[in-house]
Amino acid sequence: MSRVQLALRVADLEGSIAFYSKLFGAEPAKVRPGYANFAIAEPPLKLVLLEGDADEPTRLDHLGVEVETTEQVTAATTRLAGAGLATFEENDTSCCYALQDKVWVTAPGAEPWEVYTVKADADDLGKSAGGAPSACCTTDQAAQTGCVCGPG
Repeated sequence: MSRVQLALRVADLEGSIAFYSKLFGAEPAKVRPGYANFAIAEPPLKLVLLEGDADEPTRLDHLGVEVETTEQVTAATTRLAGAGLATFEENDTSCCYALQDKVWVTAPGAEPWEVYTVKADADDLGKSAGGAPSACCTTDQAAQTGCVCGPG
């Protein structure tokens, strides 16, 4: 099953968790410092909340499509590059407290989109994930895509 991901940068993480729990009638699937995500069954949606600055309103951080396998990420990469889009690949990257493979493209309005799969949750990886996993996105990915995920 694939589902669309919407990542929002929010000023009030706890308040946003409470609001979206009520809106979708579901509790977060994962809550970590500065981060929460919801795996909504209906409509199929992965809602990601990233803690932002307290004095800024909520804004779009990035969009995505979560797929089940690395092979689906590879197929999306081939399809997107074949369609003439500039792609940026990240494999075995620590993001959103998980190990992921992904490809990024940027839409005409400068909104970053990712197609990604979660290979392992950071809780399952323990210390083998190379230390503390990041909330989301690497500096390299942010520079390539314009995405401003994660702390800082």
